[in-house]
Amino acid sequence: MNLYILGEIKKEDQTAIAVVGAREMTERGRRLTEKFVGELVKNNFTIVSGLAKGVDTVAHQTALNCGGRTIAVIGSGLDIIYPYENKKLAERISLNGAVVSGFPNGTKPLGKNFLARNQLIVKLSQAVLVIEGKRRSGTISTANHAGNEGVEVFAIPGSEACDFLIENGATVVNTPIDLINLIN
Repeated sequence: MNLYILGEIKKEDQTAIAVVGAREMTERGRRLTEKFVGELVKNNFTIVSGLAKGVDTVAHQTALNCGGRTIAVIGSGLDIIYPYENKKLAERISLNGAVVSGFPNGTKPLGKNFLARNQLIVKLSQAVLVIEGKRRSGTISTANHAGNEGVEVFAIPGSEACDFLIENGATVVNTPIDLINLIN
């Protein structure tokens, strides 16, 4: 797969954690995303996510607001930022991280592209943190790719997706320090 990049992937991005979750995020999901991402950035982790609404958007924004690096992986060409309302966020990300696609310019954000995007999120990460989500979701797809690639999946108990993942072997984390200690 070719990689198309706006911005720059740097050597320090090898310590990258994918942060994924619901598009229809709860207030609890927002607080957890801000708390975990803030602490990960303080500990020099790059945040990788999919630029979708909800958890992904908050993960990217929090990383930038905390002075950290973030990588947004999209399911379209770099010339078609989706969702459109995240275009300005994508521009900010490209200045302190990267917007990455496996698709050439002109590729529309079709449903099938997001499975490939989820695989790429995993390939760029040393671990995946699932904040919250539904049982049937792209969040589960990303976690499945991680399992297939031997990338550890961490989940915060309390949502359908996370509870399902924990039942199936994901590592439980309740605090950012738990996560950082387990990764290190």
